[in-house]
Amino acid sequence: MKVLLFPTCLPDLFYPAAVQAAERVLTRAGCTVEFKREAVCCGQPGWNSGHVAEARRVASGALAALSGSGPIVSCSGSCSSMIHEYWPELFAGTRWEHAAVDAAHRVREFSAFVADELGVEALGPARLPRQVVAGYHDSCHMMRMLGISDAPRKLLAHIEGLELRELTTRTRCCGFGGTFSIRYPEVSAAMGDEKVDDVAASDIDVLVASDLGCLMHICGRASARGKPVRGSHVAEILDEALETT
Repeated sequence: MKVLLFPTCLPDLFYPAAVQAAERVLTRAGCTVEFKREAVCCGQPGWNSGHVAEARRVASGALAALSGSGPIVSCSGSCSSMIHEYWPELFAGTRWEHAAVDAAHRVREFSAFVADELGVEALGPARLPRQVVAGYHDSCHMMRMLGISDAPRKLLAHIEGLELRELTTRTRCCGFGGTFSIRYPEVSAAMGDEKVDDVAASDIDVLVASDLGCLMHICGRASARGKPVRGSHVAEILDEALETT
């Protein structure tokens, strides 16, 4: 199956290793992976700030680059939700309207695509070289808007040598929220600290998530407080387990 991998801007700029891991996992599952350099930002920052025209201008480049017929696999639940839920509204009444609706139907969040459409069996055996205890953080957009929470857990359950320990605050926001953390930094930091305390109390080795903005925020707060937390995109820990088989 041919897929178009959409890294999204934050992973591409700050966590390219996660994008590379996603590419390797998809290839391992039998996909032919294609990138489009022109696909940069989905326009979510502008949209969330109420700057509709600016969001449309930014997102139109990605929309044009992502045209086609195959699945668009995104490394971000947040950006997947922007495309799936809001691109039809963002481009309504414009010449890009039909293309936006088409992209909304084709976009897939990485873990849901691998677990539910390709199937974990397509990956083959996966195991870590050592026993690892992991916690999983559910990002708000992915869990509440796309309704995806089981898929990443299916992928983690597929990894031999990994124990998943559920966090007490699994249904609570970490406080990043894109522009929310910029507008309300004190509130955002307090919410992030709640997650850090939960991670520390859970005694886990690695915090896994499907949205790297959340990991950046939680791990950043942990580092600032002298409680370093290892963060991993779900593709990275899965890729690590596949490499050892």
